[in-house]
Amino acid sequence: MKSISIQSDEHVPGDLQKRLQASCAACNLRELCVPGGISSDDLAQLDPLVATRRRIRRGETLFRVGDVFDSLYAVRSGFFKTRLTSEDGRDQVTGFQMPGELLGLDGVATEAHSVDAVALQDSEVCVLQFADLERIARDFSPLQHQLHRVMSREIVREHGVMVLLGSMRAEERVAAFLLNLSKRFETLGYSPHEFILRMTREEIGSYLGLKLETVSRTLSRFQSEGLIEVSNKQVRLLDLPALKKLLGPAPV
Repeated sequence: MKSISIQSDEHVPGDLQKRLQASCAACNLRELCVPGGISSDDLAQLDPLVATRRRIRRGETLFRVGDVFDSLYAVRSGFFKTRLTSEDGRDQVTGFQMPGELLGLDGVATEAHSVDAVALQDSEVCVLQFADLERIARDFSPLQHQLHRVMSREIVREHGVMVLLGSMRAEERVAAFLLNLSKRFETLGYSPHEFILRMTREEIGSYLGLKLETVSRTLSRFQSEGLIEVSNKQVRLLDLPALKKLLGPAPV
């Protein structure tokens, strides 16, 4: 399994080490983040974009609804959820983000964030000033192309959620959710068969449009049928083909 953090080198001077650790060219998530697909030489041009890195403790918010939008945030380590809170205080989870993925695109159109971003575990993000990102992208076509890819990916993901909530039964929704996480963990270099659910069953239900009891009952059913094995937050996918079969011919 790959590490998702750059280890310290006691032989490197402190100021240089900080620069290297903040560098896109030195980051082992570079294939997944904004600069993915850009050559190593060109990556050096993007280093100034990473103005800073922020650490967010579990339960803390990176940004809230109504906050002024000025930056995108590349998740370097940890796990986040985005949510909306209704007038009566109920939370609606709109997504989960893991290393290599971006937060903050919700604010591009209106220049204000439309969701809260909450850390589900101690996390770290790279802060990308959007004005600088736009300025460099105008003269740097690989970055502009990658930004378009990232935005397109978010549109496709939101469309997938709409299909999920609009046409799938409860067992299909839970199976699709587990398979989606499996793919994303595999992209990071982790096992697609075993991972930790950083979110609660209630948060899963909010995201999938299901009651907590339905999520718990469906996971228990999958376990009794030998499709998965669940121990608290640890999940093992024992039969990926059977889970995929629940979704029929449509891809996850």
